[in-house]
Amino acid sequence: MAAAEPERPRGEASASEPWTIARVLKWAADDFRKRNNPSPRLDAELLLAHALASDRIRLVLDAERQLADAELGRYRELIRRRRSGEPIAYILGRREFYGLSFAVDRRGLVPRPDTEPLVEVALDRTRARSMHGLALDLCTGTGCVAIAFAKARPTWRVTASEVALETAELAWENVRRLGVAFSVAVEVGDLFAPVAGRRFDLVVANPPYIPSGEIAALDADVRDFEPRRALDGGADGLDLVRRVVAEAGQHLTPGGVLAVEIGHDQGARTRELFERAGFRDVTLRRDYGSRDRVVSGVLGNPP
Repeated sequence: MAAAEPERPRGEASASEPWTIARVLKWAADDFRKRNNPSPRLDAELLLAHALASDRIRLVLDAERQLADAELGRYRELIRRRRSGEPIAYILGRREFYGLSFAVDRRGLVPRPDTEPLVEVALDRTRARSMHGLALDLCTGTGCVAIAFAKARPTWRVTASEVALETAELAWENVRRLGVAFSVAVEVGDLFAPVAGRRFDLVVANPPYIPSGEIAALDADVRDFEPRRALDGGADGLDLVRRVVAEAGQHLTPGGVLAVEIGHDQGARTRELFERAGFRDVTLRRDYGSRDRVVSGVLGNPP
């Protein structure tokens, strides 16, 4: 057995210790732990289940099954990718968000639980008109917010806007996979440019909001793999947030709602932007870690 990665044992000395599922999982978890992986056992299990086209429950049930050479080879390659810092979601090609499984790759930002409150705010603040409406999702990325909202509000029509063509294609793939092609359209362009002259009852946005100077200090799996355009929000992180808030009024119906995801320390500044732009009933929602995450408000007076 090589010191760096598992290989099928050879010779009589190793014949009594085959590479079973249990043994290779322990080896991989120990290896990840030594490399300061924050979730060594979970990553080891997810990667092995992926290599075996199985699930984590089956790993427990078949813990003593010996792996074939081809299975070990596939697992070694996945371990190599994770060692390099590649996000687990990119390796697996999927990520769960709001109870839905999204296809993900390096074309788009990995959906995160921190963004789920954006969907919750959008649903809460449009509950009075839940039977019909028009929604716009800016900086849609994988399409996770637009699709999650559309699944909860199937009678609404949702437009998802994305500046990068390749990312818009990823969003459209998820629209088709998750069965919302009738209610979600994907447009390519800068923020509101693809929907010039149109108005919506709801606008949501998860723009890049990390200050440029903080990008280098991000974890390697974010900094080196996820698209910088989806992370970098300018000098103070609010370049795109300012544009969204300033331009939203031209694209909202009277009483329309704007909801924007922000960084954990940008709540007060973003609330002020909303209020200066004429939004009322401006509120701040925290994420599951009790950090400031979504600012929302209503434009003008209700219809």
